[in-house]
Amino acid sequence: MFPYVIKRVLATIPVMTMVAIVVFAMLRLTPGDPAAILAGDDASGAQLEQIRRTMGLDQPILTQLFVWLKQLLQGDLGVSLISGTPVVSMIGSRVAPTISLALATIVLTIIVAVPMGVVAARRPGKLLDRTVMTFSVMGFSIPTFVIGYLLIYLLSLKLGWFPVQGYSPLEKGIGPFLHRLVLPTVALSGIYVALVARITRSSVIDVMGEDYIRTARAKGARESTVLLRHALRNAAVPIVTVIGIGVASLITGVVVTESVFNLPGLGRLVVEAVLARDYPVIQGLILLFSFTYVLINLTVDILYTVFDPRIRY
Repeated sequence: MFPYVIKRVLATIPVMTMVAIVVFAMLRLTPGDPAAILAGDDASGAQLEQIRRTMGLDQPILTQLFVWLKQLLQGDLGVSLISGTPVVSMIGSRVAPTISLALATIVLTIIVAVPMGVVAARRPGKLLDRTVMTFSVMGFSIPTFVIGYLLIYLLSLKLGWFPVQGYSPLEKGIGPFLHRLVLPTVALSGIYVALVARITRSSVIDVMGEDYIRTARAKGARESTVLLRHALRNAAVPIVTVIGIGVASLITGVVVTESVFNLPGLGRLVVEAVLARDYPVIQGLILLFSFTYVLINLTVDILYTVFDPRIRY
């Protein structure tokens, strides 16, 4: 297993390199002049040229690329055009709410969706199975922001159980931290619970007709043991795959959810940077999200070998 893991880790290096080059080229080819944004509308041509020299924009594109890659390897993502703050510092100050929301969503999804799928697969076509499938269709159909606003209206404005918006750091106490995290987590996890529950149900149903399931039942194993130890374990590969895809897709959901609930995370930072056309911040965030996506896929590949040791590719 160890050589396989090393091989997969090494394979991510050229992928991440290509991602970095594509991000660099993408922002250089988009319309707009960062120097003009920084200088303002009243800047003269001489001032624009001075800013371009300071930012290195007067250099050939390949020179800019090599300088940027060198800075990237040193952990330097540049400086915000608007605030003059290092991008790394801006990301570091905003990352806690996003990680909190993402982890809470993943935990809630696994805790709720996997048991739902297993229970539905136990009796296909019955009332509980149809209920789970109905919930799955609703989860796919209702956008995250609609669920968020409905939760705010019902549980915050009408019942007053939760605050409407905002974020409380963990340092101020776990109670306020969790209290303000409940609604965003529920809103964001809706579509992922529906997705994972549906895939879990289908995967478990597929393996329930296998010979080792009949053998386990013939030996007198309890139905719960058959479902959890035999069926669920052998159905784990597609479930892990869809959970990994869901985690990677959280990037999009986090942007919407943080905007709805006014969470000061990376999603809000994306919106602010795009509106301000703050290119270094946008570039740093795209890189961070892209690298996160690659690392999630790497983790999923490694988990395949944990659930199915036959996988070695």
